[in-house]
Amino acid sequence: MVDQSLDQLPVAVIGAGPIGLAAAAHLAERDVPFVVLEAGDTPAAAVRAWSHVQLFSPWEYNTDPAGRRLLAEAGWQEPDAGELPTGGDLVKQYLQPLAELPALAAHIRYGATVTALSRLGIDRLRTADREKAPFVVRLSDGEELLARAVIDASGTWRQPNVVGANGLPAHGEHDAAAWITHGLPDVFGADRDQHAGRHTVVVGAGHSAANTLLALAELADSAPGTTITWAIRSADPAASFGGGSDDELPARGALGSGLKMLVDTGRVTLAANFRTHSIRRLGDDQVELISLNGGEQTITADRIVAATGFRPDYSISDELRLELDPIMSAPRALAPLIDPNQHSCGTVTPHGYRELAHPEPGYFIVGMKSYGRAPTFLMLTGYEQVRSIAAALAGDLESAQSVELQLPETGVCSVTAGGEAIALRLGLTKDQHEQLLHVTAKYLGTSSSAAEAVLSAATELGIDHTAALQLAAYAADQFDAPGATGC
Repeated sequence: MVDQSLDQLPVAVIGAGPIGLAAAAHLAERDVPFVVLEAGDTPAAAVRAWSHVQLFSPWEYNTDPAGRRLLAEAGWQEPDAGELPTGGDLVKQYLQPLAELPALAAHIRYGATVTALSRLGIDRLRTADREKAPFVVRLSDGEELLARAVIDASGTWRQPNVVGANGLPAHGEHDAAAWITHGLPDVFGADRDQHAGRHTVVVGAGHSAANTLLALAELADSAPGTTITWAIRSADPAASFGGGSDDELPARGALGSGLKMLVDTGRVTLAANFRTHSIRRLGDDQVELISLNGGEQTITADRIVAATGFRPDYSISDELRLELDPIMSAPRALAPLIDPNQHSCGTVTPHGYRELAHPEPGYFIVGMKSYGRAPTFLMLTGYEQVRSIAAALAGDLESAQSVELQLPETGVCSVTAGGEAIALRLGLTKDQHEQLLHVTAKYLGTSSSAAEAVLSAATELGIDHTAALQLAAYAADQFDAPGATGC
């Protein structure tokens, strides 16, 4: 723990995103002095960048208990726990109000970019009395602040992974940057013209890729000539389809089920075993992706969406003593708990200050950045991280060590909730979803599968083709399996 002589200094929290604000809320509740340093000019700058995206986890998994308590004291109306927010909803209804609370607002500095961290008067080599020296937090304008501890919640949004399959930029990737979008494009809004009537290649196999593919398929319904290719490194896309109807987060299961149906029906062209080696510009309009895995493969595209995830940037902590796993680039004790080869976001073991500690006393990396290269992060996990750390910094080790968190995982069957989640994401009302279930029952006896029945019902009700495919996929997973009861 931090030496008592440092108690008058604040804890420096880097980043005013969901996890950084949660850290501030827990520190405020425990009367631990703190300052939040946010590089942007508003809270949750990264979340605002994907404000158009609907989360696959409902409100109950996206708000922090301390944040809720502070907001409730100010008369906040908590959103329905079971509803699925968009990124914009998360900012407007939760993060912005939280940041504006007097208990937090007075301690948040915007436009404060942290460029380096060290200890006062000593570098990384010195061991004697290291834990007694305050942290030095240097900002981009040269200002330096002293802190008793540092909670780094700066995230990974500004450090996207490259398109190249080996972790290095593909040959020509830099020159083709104008054709590449990282993350989650706003297909129905600001980025529509880049994709409507054109061929987009989506590279990546995670939830971001699935979200983008489903959005592009929906765009294709109203924009003739819109075509989509999904390029993945593996030979089998099954892992990207996830738990389907067995997923405890119905919208996440629906995402995978809908994607599977789009591939099966040919609305999305799958390019398996495609490991991008180079990207070549073809005049001023198109680019060509080239894979050399077992022979040359090429894909010509008007646009590339690199849904390849993000990676942490540890350069600000170069003068600190970190212990990172050589594979995950995460804290060594945390790495085996989040390994994507073994875990989904719902099977990660809850963890706190002990697993997040480094040989540098008082320094903690939290949130998405703490997961290094692993893509298995849930906000709820980050909230538990900072609850434990705040308790430890306040001297309440009993609470800090009592890490108890129930995460959503596979194994829960809920056709109604799952279908409703898809319907809401596609802009259908609850009444339309109930009508669909009722009409589907009429077709079940004469249809060869539940999927066909749902498609027939959707056609009768005038539900668009993409919505029908995704709802049919979910129903097929629920009803077609041997022994399924439709629970």
